[in-house]
Amino acid sequence: MQLYSFFNSSTSYRVRIALALKGLTFDTIPVNIRVGEHRAGAYVDEINPSAVVPAIVDGDITLGQSIAIIDYLEAKYPEPRLLPQDIEARARVLELSMLISCDIHPVNNLRILKYLQGPLGLSAEQKNAWYEHWIAEGMAGVERLLAKHGHGSWCFGDQPTLADVCLIPQIANAQRMGCDLSAYPRAMAVYAHAQTHPAFLAAAPNRQPDYTA
Repeated sequence: MQLYSFFNSSTSYRVRIALALKGLTFDTIPVNIRVGEHRAGAYVDEINPSAVVPAIVDGDITLGQSIAIIDYLEAKYPEPRLLPQDIEARARVLELSMLISCDIHPVNNLRILKYLQGPLGLSAEQKNAWYEHWIAEGMAGVERLLAKHGHGSWCFGDQPTLADVCLIPQIANAQRMGCDLSAYPRAMAVYAHAQTHPAFLAAAPNRQPDYTA
């Protein structure tokens, strides 16, 4: 299996965590989104028509979009499960996962931030204020969901799920951008717990072959 990835991409980070949790081996093929390699013709034409990272190649299957990739891995390599079989538990995991992957990440990823500072002419301070606003909006929702439905050392229980796979990269990126996350103690407790888990550590940006400080 091959993973097209960028070390600091939170969506790539999600897939790396899922692969590590499932004990799947893969070769990393770096795609530097900072210099536009994800928009190169060969990558778009042959690997990922969406022109983003991550993407995987697994035999005859080439697939982009992190949630679709993880769903594919879940179906083909079901153990350990990242989505519970219980209907309500599965729905809770997806609820939090989608809050992060649909409400927080899309408005704060690199291409959005570049557009804010480029064509729209926002200053660095305005761009950072944008980022911090949407982190605060989204993480407040995460914290409320965890306060109401969360339990155990992870988001929902004593084993990591897709919710944790989405949450940890989002927190890591928010920390890198200097956001104050002290208002989200339940989420930060999950994040701290993840820092003791081998799969989450192996997937971390600073462990990747394309890592640069």
